[in-house]
Amino acid sequence: MKNFLVKMLKRSAFTLVEMATVLFIIALLILIILPNLAAQRKHATRVHEDAMVNVVQTQIDLYENNTGQSVNSYADLEGGDYLTAAQVAKAQKEKIVIQGGKAVKQ
Repeated sequence: MKNFLVKMLKRSAFTLVEMATVLFIIALLILIILPNLAAQRKHATRVHEDAMVNVVQTQIDLYENNTGQSVNSYADLEGGDYLTAAQVAKAQKEKIVIQGGKAVKQ
């Protein structure tokens, strides 16, 4: 019975070549996936920046339509409850400025 268990244990183990092959395949897959993840992150950041510009521009247009006055700064939008303080901070952090009634990414 003991010899049978020893033979079973020896047969169920992976060889060094099998382990090296599996590790090589995993490493290869990681090398293929990582650059794609970085590209997706850049794309998501760009989409977010464009969306933020659109939000600010929409609120500028809404402010001008409601008040009949042009927007000079974020203070106008925040004071009229068109943008929250967090949205203003995010827009300023992303370097979105208001020039001539338009939201522009610098």
